[in-house]
Amino acid sequence: MKLFALTLLTMLAFAANSVLNRLALAGGLIDPASFAIIRLFSGALILGLIVLLRSAAHPALLSPRRWTSVAALLAYMLGFSFAYLSLDTGVGALILFGGVQITMFAGALVAKEHVPALKWVGALVAAGGLAWFLWPTQDTRIDPAGAALMGIAALGWGIYSLMGRGAKNATTETAANFAIAAPFSLLALFATTPQVAPLGILLACLSGMVMSGLGYALWYAILPRLASSTAAVAQLSVPVLAALGGIALLDEELTLRFVMAALVVLGGIGLSVVYKPRRSSRDLARTSGDS
Repeated sequence: MKLFALTLLTMLAFAANSVLNRLALAGGLIDPASFAIIRLFSGALILGLIVLLRSAAHPALLSPRRWTSVAALLAYMLGFSFAYLSLDTGVGALILFGGVQITMFAGALVAKEHVPALKWVGALVAAGGLAWFLWPTQDTRIDPAGAALMGIAALGWGIYSLMGRGAKNATTETAANFAIAAPFSLLALFATTPQVAPLGILLACLSGMVMSGLGYALWYAILPRLASSTAAVAQLSVPVLAALGGIALLDEELTLRFVMAALVVLGGIGLSVVYKPRRSSRDLARTSGDS
């Protein structure tokens, strides 16, 4: 029960990033560049403190892999913030989540990993559902610029997640990535006119320190206790939670089109993540012989 509560708390933190970002931008409390910058700097601060308290080993900072991760993190953070100028909370979260899964699936293909048939079916269903949702109609039109920016954010986060596979200390690596990315994010100020209100700063700090910094730290702490399929399925709740937050706090409309698209996209992703390869009799015999 405790593990379930911690997992739900983490998913709420991830969904809250979408709600807080949209809340700050829709209310004119802050510009998107400043929100992303404050989120990165405050996240780097709290993650750095966590690493110092744990006395963790310092990671290598200047490797090519590090710079790829930093670039991907910046693409996610900036694309995410600018996209919410025109996208509703749930819409943005759905595009982000679906895009991340498609990116990671493409990464598996590039790495020449074996992809089972069920994963192909799930990926195609998810991609088809997302394409149908984004297709403009007379009744519903998703802002193409916002969707493209969230697509860039999804690509960035997908690559960032792929680069983070196999990290010996995920929290330490994340802290280093945030610390390096934060100063580079200041360049985004050239793309917009800074507009910052005290409440906007508070929302950005809340997103960076609590929902991102502490949220990521908590997720990495409970991740070893979750089966990989359970962890993946748990994240299916994020777009739904974000949409509910947008409805409650921003009076956003829950449309039938969104509900149907969410069911198709999340259903397709669900098909992909619940797959478990069957072990052959030879593998079972080898395992029993080694024990």
